[in-house]
Amino acid sequence: MPRPSKRKAAPSAVVDLSATPAPKKSRTKQTNKADRLFDKYANKSIDSIDPAGIELLCSDLRVPHTDIKILMLAWTMRSEKQGYFSKDEWRRGLKCLGVDTLPKLKKAVIGLDKEVMKSGCFEDFYKFAFQYCLMEAKQRSVDIETICELLNIVLGPQFPTQVNLLMEYLKTQSDYRAINLDQWGSFYRFFREVRFSDLKSYDSSQAWPVVLDSFVDWLRERK
Repeated sequence: MPRPSKRKAAPSAVVDLSATPAPKKSRTKQTNKADRLFDKYANKSIDSIDPAGIELLCSDLRVPHTDIKILMLAWTMRSEKQGYFSKDEWRRGLKCLGVDTLPKLKKAVIGLDKEVMKSGCFEDFYKFAFQYCLMEAKQRSVDIETICELLNIVLGPQFPTQVNLLMEYLKTQSDYRAINLDQWGSFYRFFREVRFSDLKSYDSSQAWPVVLDSFVDWLRERK
C-alpha cells in the first residue's frame, strides 16, 4: 500500500485539549498497555504493524479493512506508509483517541466517522486520503482506478448519486489517466455547491478545473 507525503499534525478536534494531563506514572501505564496491544498485531522483524497485522486488527475490530473508519484511524495516527503502523504512530493514534485497550479502540473506531464529520475535520481528512495513496515521494497524482475507489469510500456515503456519476465519467473518458490534489479537492467542493438536478449553479467561469467542465458537459449531454 502506498506512502503519503508529509501532512499537518492530527487535528485537535479529535483530542480533548482541555483535559488535565495525566500524571507521568499514569501516562506510562497507558503507554505500556498500548504497547502490549501493538505487540499483538506487530511484525517483530520490522517493529511495525504490517498489512497482515492490520487485517487481523480489522477482524478484531469487526470493521472491514476497506471501511472509511480504518482510513480515519490511519489519519488519526498520521500514518506515513499505507498499510503499516509504526509504534510511534500507534501510540500517537491511541493517545489521540484516549484509548489503550482493544474494547476501547473498537468503541472509538465505530464512532470515528461521525466524530470527524461533527468536528469539522473532514477537509483535512479528505486531503490526507489523497496523499495516503501517493506511492513515491515525487508522485503528484493518483491513477483513475484508485481515485474511483477512494471517491466511493470517502465521499460515497455523503453523495452517492454524484459519486456514482463522476466515477462513471472518469472510467469512460480518455483525457485523464490520473488526478492531482487540486482536482481531488475540487470534487468535494463541487458536490457541496452544485445542484445536480439542473446544474444551473455551475459557473464554468469560476476556478473549476477543466476535468469538471468536461464532466458537466457530459452530464448535460445525458439529459
